[in-house]
Amino acid sequence: MASPTTDSNVARRMLGLTLETMRVKQGISRENAAEAIAIARSTLWKIETGQAVRLNPVLIKHLCDLYESDAQQAQVVLELVKETKAKGWWQAFAEDAIPKEFGLFVSLEDAAERITSYQTVFLPGLLHTVEYRRALSWIEFPDKSSEEHERMLEVSLKRQQRLVGDGKVLTLNVLIDETVLRRVTGSAPIMQAQLRHLLEVGKLPNVSIRVVPLKAGTYRGLTIGTFVILDFPAHPKAELTMPPVVYVQGFLGDLYLEQPSEVRQYREVVRADIERVALDEPDSRALILEIAREYAAWT
Repeated sequence: MASPTTDSNVARRMLGLTLETMRVKQGISRENAAEAIAIARSTLWKIETGQAVRLNPVLIKHLCDLYESDAQQAQVVLELVKETKAKGWWQAFAEDAIPKEFGLFVSLEDAAERITSYQTVFLPGLLHTVEYRRALSWIEFPDKSSEEHERMLEVSLKRQQRLVGDGKVLTLNVLIDETVLRRVTGSAPIMQAQLRHLLEVGKLPNVSIRVVPLKAGTYRGLTIGTFVILDFPAHPKAELTMPPVVYVQGFLGDLYLEQPSEVRQYREVVRADIERVALDEPDSRALILEIAREYAAWT
């Protein structure tokens, strides 16, 4: 990677956010800005939303001039343009292993230093066992071949190295509704092994797993649904630090919420609602173990 905290996709999003902020500050419409540097409005939209388009440094410099940026701002933008050329490990995999719509999340996950994951349906991918992941993969992608599923599994295992690797170890804070633990994915033996795996991973100093018990009743988190908050490490240059992102997965498209007010609302739900009704880590471990034993009794 080109820097400790920035890969090509993250750099594109940072670049887009920076350029959009500069444009809005000057009161210039996207249409007028695109016309001024002789590109399509749709192209500028793709740049501002961090999509994979060819970035011409000369045109980007023209945008900086149009937005009347100072020398420091222009330098930040041009450095981001350079960092969009960096390559991440996931780019070695074909699209059949990492669906196009999920590639951005994988890159953001790899760049993050702390993740808060709230799950009401399935366990987060970073905690999957091989068999749980394989069973879930066949449910999610029933038309893919066995070879494609195995390549996707390889990506899943690669992602999990962030929890125990020698590099930039990820801090993971997981909040799980109890129904996730009781919903059988694959089979009872697969679920028993998966829950035992949770107990082992939960011993890592950088991993926290807490369960919201059924006895908590209906709480606000259930009305909001699954989401992930990604926090990124400080860049040596503060202006290049990636702001937090809230990821919400959807059937017809994923959401990446980056506005400070949006991120703040999700953090407040975590603090004031979900964490309030969740068991602490020791009691969560006890509940996970109890359910694992229940699965063992099925066989």
